[in-house]
Order: sequence, then C-alpha cells, then structure tokens
Amino acid sequence: MLPMHADHSITQASQGIGSVSQILLTIPFTVIFVLYLLAVVVSNRKHKQWPISRTILWIVGVCCALSAVSGPLVQRAHMEFTSHMLGHLLLGMLAPLLMVLAAPVTLVLRTLPVTLARRLSRILKSRMMGIISDPIVAVILNIGGLWVLYSTSVYEEMHQYILLYLFIHIHVFLSGYLFTISMIYIDPAPHRTSYIYRGTVLILALTGHGILSKYIYAYPPAGVPREQAESGGMIMYYGGDMIDLILVIIFCYQWYKAARPRANTSKSNFMGTRRGSSTPR
Repeated sequence: MLPMHADHSITQASQGIGSVSQILLTIPFTVIFVLYLLAVVVSNRKHKQWPISRTILWIVGVCCALSAVSGPLVQRAHMEFTSHMLGHLLLGMLAPLLMVLAAPVTLVLRTLPVTLARRLSRILKSRMMGIISDPIVAVILNIGGLWVLYSTSVYEEMHQYILLYLFIHIHVFLSGYLFTISMIYIDPAPHRTSYIYRGTVLILALTGHGILSKYIYAYPPAGVPREQAESGGMIMYYGGDMIDLILVIIFCYQWYKAARPRANTSKSNFMGTRRGSSTPR
C-alpha cells in the first residue's frame, strides 16, 4: 500500500478521476472492437472466410487493453504500483502484439470500397507514415516515453490531472502498437526496413526496457514506496521478457522465411553453373 504522504498526492486524486477516465478510455477500445467484428462479417460476404484465429487474437487483445483501462485492475492500480505495472504490460505490450497479429489493416482494405481502400493505401504510403513507422522513431516514442514517465514526476502528476492521465494511457497503447508494427510485418507495410536494421533496433529496445525496470527497482518513481517499486520493477522485467520473447520468435521466423528463398535460389544458380560450363559468362 502507498504511504500516508503518497496517499494524499496520488490515491485520493486518482479516485477523483478514476471513474471518468475509465469511461473515456473504454469507449475507443469498445468502438474498434465492434468495428472489427462488423468488418469480419462484411468481408466474409465479399471474400473468402476471414481466419477465425485472427478474430480471436483481436478479441483477446482488446480485452487485455480494456482490463488495463477499466475494472478491478485499474482500481487497484490507483493504490498499488504493482497493479499499475501489470496494466502497463497488458496495455502497452500484450494488447498491441495480439492486435497487430489480427491484421486489422488487411481486414479494412478487404472491406472498404475500392476508392476508399486506395485512399487508405495512399495514407499508408505517405512520407509521414514512413517517418513514424521507422523503428528508431517507434523506439523513441515507446521506450523513451516510459523513461520520461517513470524517471520524472510525470507518474505522480498523471494521477492528479485527468487529461495527462488519459494522454499517457493512450500514448502507452499507441506507441506499443507502433513499435510492434515497426518490428514485424503482418499488415501491408509500404515503408519496409531491413531485418538487420530492425533486429539491431529491437536489441536496443529490449535493453532499454530492461535497464528501465532495474532503474525503477533501485529508484522508485515519485510517490511510490520502495516495496512497490521493487515488485513493480520485477513484473516489468520478467513479464516484459516473456512478451518480448514472443515478438522475437515471430521476428526471427519472418527473417528465416524471407532468407530461405534466396538461399534456394543461390543454390540453384550454383548447381546450374556446375552443370553448364566451368567458366561462367
């Protein structure tokens, strides 16, 4: 539990904005949840059946996000830093990963009329999308934002100002989603980067996330007792590693699939040279 000085600065203020913020944060996730299911129905009427696995991933992902912004976990997060950190893992890491695997952009492109689908494609190919979807930019927004949140007074202040509270939660989700789509390509990605580049950035991101969890363990955020900071840092470290492991496995599998055809082609060219003339032209 929070100590008495933190109770007045965080807990009471949090309870004052808790119910309103839960409603406001629940609305967008509920809307995209319903829109995805409606898009599945429309897509199934026009095209072949949309994979049920992707629909399940979307449902579970949205439910993870909803549990992090409303309900019992949020109420406990106002009083316990460990619950807050668990919500961070759900909202900023697990929910974005599951929702990216559900391929929402692909579904939208299948569902929209041709003219609207082309407009969406032009937006995805725009220079601005290329900038914000760059892995380095995504890491700065994601990991950098977490450093600002936990190494400054922002964490304490967000429990006192509802607009800041809403902004941080929206930022945590969107930056987590952006980071995920910059590392693994499930939906169409016009601005693709190399696997070596993404792999290097991914290693830097995992390192930054791990160091931050140890920083929280050693230097509790403002208003957080040491016991809560230590348990929250451990949750961030080990829980984040488990989710990151899934991301790394998917990334390595995609890299393997992308490299395998080139390996086969090189082998075929080599065999063709051996069977032909000994002096290639």
